[in-house]
Amino acid sequence: MPLSLRTFVPIIALAFASQSYGAAAQDREVPYWASIRASEMNMRVGPSADYKIKWVYRRAGLPVKVVRVHEGWRLIQDPDGATGWVVARLLSPERTGIVVGEGLAAVRGSASEEGELRWRLEPGVVGDLGDCDDGWCEMDIDGRRGWVRENRIWGTDAD
Repeated sequence: MPLSLRTFVPIIALAFASQSYGAAAQDREVPYWASIRASEMNMRVGPSADYKIKWVYRRAGLPVKVVRVHEGWRLIQDPDGATGWVVARLLSPERTGIVVGEGLAAVRGSASEEGELRWRLEPGVVGDLGDCDDGWCEMDIDGRRGWVRENRIWGTDAD
């Protein structure tokens, strides 16, 4: 059944809108923070599927720093310092953080050393990143919220 002009015009408008959204996303100033959206994502040595795979991530939610933009690809840096190219659609704008450093990181009930100690986190734990202020960041790990020293989290603006 052929498309009528009434049906066709909204489809064209939707196509142009999605293209302009993609172009606007390309204009985002780097560096910026993102997180891995996919349960599996290839990091490549260049911005194309034709380039060799450098690394395979299998950890949705891992924070990454986007340091360069090229068409539908992003040059990222991961928490270990590795850099490479990934497909933009496999990244999420949601901010996350990963616990770094030696030993356990205290999670407090408020942004202070005097805040109630709620629990401790091992290095490598990933959580949703909230506001950061005066050296403390709010984190949500599987619905449990608290404040962690900013210097124990990779994925903040202090990095």
